[in-house]
Amino acid sequence: MDNSFSLKTKLVNSKEYLFDELRKKWILSTPEELVRQRFWKYLNLEKNYPKSLIAIEKKIVINGLNKRFDLLVFDNLGKPNIIIECKSPKVKIDQSTLDQVLSYQNKVAADFIVLTNGLKTYCIKIDLQLKKVSYIKDIPEYSIK
Repeated sequence: MDNSFSLKTKLVNSKEYLFDELRKKWILSTPEELVRQRFWKYLNLEKNYPKSLIAIEKKIVINGLNKRFDLLVFDNLGKPNIIIECKSPKVKIDQSTLDQVLSYQNKVAADFIVLTNGLKTYCIKIDLQLKKVSYIKDIPEYSIK
């Protein structure tokens, strides 16, 4: 993923904020938020997913607990297509990251899972009919089904 996507920033009381075009509000800049912002821009600008199909930091209830997924991309029919878990570049993508996104996946049943810390990105294709999982090299381009 290209980290050069421009982000609108401002300083308030010595803290940097990013303007999130999806949520249409200023968000405190953290390493994870930078990864999240750059990743949705990558999906939009490089992979051609329309902004209207990308949800960011939405609540999801799992086993009675309120959780938040980082990014969820829908297909044109409103079905979850790609669920993305973003971590700070300092956080290693490991089994606990995969377990976290799998708990969301059990609820949303997306076709792809993506794990990223901005430095390393893993993409997994899920075939729910065949109950088969495979790592793929890259996130598929957006196409109208």
